Amino acid sequence: MNFNELKQFADHHDNYEIRIISHAGSNFYQIELEDVEGGRHLLMRQGKPVLFRSLDDAYLELKRAGIHRAYLVQFVAHDEMIGHEANYHEPLTSRMPLVF
Repeated sequence: MNFNELKQFADHHDNYEIRIISHAGSNFYQIELEDVEGGRHLLMRQGKPVLFRSLDDAYLELKRAGIHRAYLVQFVAHDEMIGHEANYHEPLTSRMPLVF
C-alpha cells in the first residue's frame, strides 16, 4: 500500500487499525494497516517497505493522510528466541495507543 492508497483508504473507511511497528534494537519504524477482513498492509514506496527513522516522522506521514490515532507495537526478539509465538496482536500486552 502506498501513501496515496493509505490516504484514500482512511477517507473511505472507518473500521481499520493503524500500527507503527518497531523492532527491538532497531531505530526504524514501519506503518502497517489492518483492515476489517484481517488483511495487513505495510506502507510501501517503489515496492519496498517505508522505514522511518523516528516516531515523529511516522506521525507526520500519518497526519498527512488524515490519521490521528495508531498503536505503537514493539517486536521483542526474546519470544521468538525461546520458541514462543510473537504476541504483538494481543492488545493488553504489547500495543500502546497513540493519539497525535
